[in-house]
Amino acid sequence: MAISAKSVKELRERTGAGMMDCKKALTATDGDMQKAIDWLREKGIAKAAKKSGRIAAEGAVAAYVSKDGKTGVLLEVNCETDFTANNENFRALEKKVIEHIAATKPADLDALNESSIDGKKVSDLVTEATATIGEKISIRRFVTYETEGKLTTYIHMGGKIGVLVEMTGGSDELGKDIAMQIAAANPSAVDRAGVDASELEHEKEVLRKQALEEGKPEKIVEKMVMGRINKFYKEVCLVEQIFVKDNEKTVKDILGGEKVLRFTRWQLGEGIEKKEVDFAAEVAAQAGM
Repeated sequence: MAISAKSVKELRERTGAGMMDCKKALTATDGDMQKAIDWLREKGIAKAAKKSGRIAAEGAVAAYVSKDGKTGVLLEVNCETDFTANNENFRALEKKVIEHIAATKPADLDALNESSIDGKKVSDLVTEATATIGEKISIRRFVTYETEGKLTTYIHMGGKIGVLVEMTGGSDELGKDIAMQIAAANPSAVDRAGVDASELEHEKEVLRKQALEEGKPEKIVEKMVMGRINKFYKEVCLVEQIFVKDNEKTVKDILGGEKVLRFTRWQLGEGIEKKEVDFAAEVAAQAGM
């Protein structure tokens, strides 16, 4: 039967579910509003929709390298509380999705959500997980590396920081050392050539103003800036950083003849504005104080 836009709108307002899900529900129940509401609840969609506006800044960064060592994936899946990040259902979803990404290599997040695992769309699996776990679950981002060289991953504190690094080769121990260095020292580029031009210009401008504020003559300011920029490079360029396990060496020293080709370092929830909760005020409000 034909489903009217008015019915879809009403169901959407009553359940908070998406327009397409409402249309599916009404079609499946021959337009019966109450049955459609039940249909959405049974699918977990209505329950999940109510949570869609919540902030999900916890969760975990996960890493995966295929058995042949040629494909690596870094994935961030978010939830609302760190307790849920250790939930079996959350971890099972994370594992299923990251292995799926490695096998199918979707182009972007939209393509991932539209792709299917065992006959179910990834977006539907996330919705089901939200309903089952009782918190908003969302796949935030992923990156895929393919290489003929060496891939190494490192996960810190159960998923608070994740690193994926591609090298020309080297031992497993060397790969782990480099990945741990990236996690600990947070470089922004492999070497000077990789430093973002806008980041570099911003740093130069800050250093220039600092020198002028110190009362240094204009004619020596540029020399001072270049000297301080070299220090900046040693902080942000991986190969110029002091090796965290031996402060007598730089990362370039421990690499020997190998090269780091690229890396990705993610910190869980970075850039997501977290809701600040004033528990004292919350308790006072509940107590009528």
